[in-house]
Amino acid sequence: MLTGLRLYHTPAQRPSVQELVKQTITNVPEQYVQSNQDPIVLSNTNSLPQVPVIDLHKLLSDDTTELQKLHHACREWGFFQLINHGVNTSLVENMKIDVEQFFNLPMEEKKKKFSQTPNDIQGFGQLFVVSDEQKLDWADMFYINTLPLDSRHPDLIPNIPEPFRDHLEIYCLELKNIVVTMIGLMEKALKIKSNELVELFEDVSQGMRMNYYPPCPQPENVIGIYPHSDLGALTILLQANEIEGLQIKKDGQWIPIQPLPNAFVCNIGDMLEIITNGIYRSIEHRAIVNSKERITIATFHRLNMRRVIGPTPSLISAERPALFKTIGVADFINGYLSRKLEGKSYLDVVRIENEIGK
Repeated sequence: MLTGLRLYHTPAQRPSVQELVKQTITNVPEQYVQSNQDPIVLSNTNSLPQVPVIDLHKLLSDDTTELQKLHHACREWGFFQLINHGVNTSLVENMKIDVEQFFNLPMEEKKKKFSQTPNDIQGFGQLFVVSDEQKLDWADMFYINTLPLDSRHPDLIPNIPEPFRDHLEIYCLELKNIVVTMIGLMEKALKIKSNELVELFEDVSQGMRMNYYPPCPQPENVIGIYPHSDLGALTILLQANEIEGLQIKKDGQWIPIQPLPNAFVCNIGDMLEIITNGIYRSIEHRAIVNSKERITIATFHRLNMRRVIGPTPSLISAERPALFKTIGVADFINGYLSRKLEGKSYLDVVRIENEIGK
């Protein structure tokens, strides 16, 4: 568990947005109104470019063109949709159903069995609440550590009802295998020696954040998740229903992602940007809300808490010196979680001044 981290609000102080909308409100409470956010992008903006689509089956068949596409996606976009990923379709569909049913449990049951406790991010509630004056996201979430086993909260996963619990155990291992495979393919794309990156992920840590974005009477005034980049190395997102909401910031504009059927949306996190010495980039993204509910399952993969993170030696050269300092993973994580989400600003904590080659 991530202990020793001070979460500002006690669980009782975190309002549930899901319960709020049951009151049939017509105006958004002031604590959720985000008046200074960038304008919401309409999903039917056909003139905007689309996130690259990567075929894992082709990559595993040594398709050099597909490997070049992966390299371009990681370097220029930081996001891609992964198709032909090999995870059983029925398992994916079961996870969607299970998470939807979880959020439909009675609120008293969710609070009794799954609420966050002080000094632990795991559980049902919210993250990144650091002050009473802070604007809140229009979302409820359930976060659990899944791997390694000793990082799990002792009560949360055992309390998850069947068959959700069994599906979850299989799903988290399937995604871990995809991540290790993708890191190996990135090694090839970066033209560095085999296992130089994969070795870092042999004891990969994994966490899962299930997000519920309730319908909103004034969706243009709120935000589902504030613009940010992800902390970890590689995030795999599964959308549980057909409502769009994920947007990424590229070249100064917000681009909506339209998820493909049976595809995972993958994105580079801050840790992988550090490890690749800035060649692969984490990208600022946000979740907007709609007049209909939206449910997603984000699975985060990062280096183990006991490791140290810094640029990979073979990606440092005279032409491209180290862009980031070396820091303990535990210190990096605790620093990230103790702040309000604010774009990619946390990377500045470990960025070396007067960087060259970016």
